[in-house]
Amino acid sequence: FEFGTWKMRDYPCILLMSRVAELQESLEETMMNLNTMNAMRHSIPFKDDLTKLLTDLSEAADTVERWVKVQMLWTSLESVFTGGDIAKQMPMEAKKFNQIDKDWIKIMQKSAETRLVVPCCQNDLLKQLLPTLGQGLEACQKSLESYLEGKRNKFPRFYFTSDPVLLKILSQGSDPESIQEDFEKLFDAIARVQFDNNDRKKIMKIMGPPPEEVKLQSAVMAVGNIEDWLLALEMEMQRSVRREVRHASQELGSVPQAVSLQEFADKYISQVALIGIQMIWTVDFHEALMKMSKEKDKA
Repeated sequence: FEFGTWKMRDYPCILLMSRVAELQESLEETMMNLNTMNAMRHSIPFKDDLTKLLTDLSEAADTVERWVKVQMLWTSLESVFTGGDIAKQMPMEAKKFNQIDKDWIKIMQKSAETRLVVPCCQNDLLKQLLPTLGQGLEACQKSLESYLEGKRNKFPRFYFTSDPVLLKILSQGSDPESIQEDFEKLFDAIARVQFDNNDRKKIMKIMGPPPEEVKLQSAVMAVGNIEDWLLALEMEMQRSVRREVRHASQELGSVPQAVSLQEFADKYISQVALIGIQMIWTVDFHEALMKMSKEKDKA
């Protein structure tokens, strides 16, 4: 086996998957060759040795497969439960994972000392702990899935994101500025938000593709659970855009006499400008129909 480090841990704590794939292929090929030899009549004197060797290799292959599955679960959950906001909101699961983590590091360090595949897989500590670790990690995974589903139910726009992205957003929810790049994954036209210069928790503006931006009617405080203040931001976004639509509708009478259509469109964000242009077209079309109707009546 070859072992590697993981993220901030500077000691062997994962199997290198590139090497594991080679080992699994080698184990399968070796077992096929041994089975072929075992079927030959000349192998009768070595029957016991071949049977034992096949049993050892088969058990090793099963152990490696289980080991890889446990490692995939551990690597996916390690960053979630060892720090960040999610660990604070799921204290029981974080405590359970902490014990699993200690056992995982214990068996990895023991295996790193041995390195040889079959002796590693025959280690009693590994054989005893792997099933328990797998069950514990699966339980943590299910709890995490329920947690994410609860968050998505509270703020449905989370359904637009994958689990890894949502985990990143939720784990950094107490630091709103750290999720700036993720706003466009949640909102179709919000690329970033602008915070107050003095209070970095107060959102003052929503910003789309440059140069579009909308000043919020009321500032939104990015405090508490992230799904709560994102929901407040969504509602304030809707209020603020409605305000812009109302202002644009009041200016329609001056288009195109005092203000050109281009100037009107440049003054507002695209969504509001498009609504304004549609309103202008509707008014003009209505007037044209009324004029045509009067002329028809005169005729």
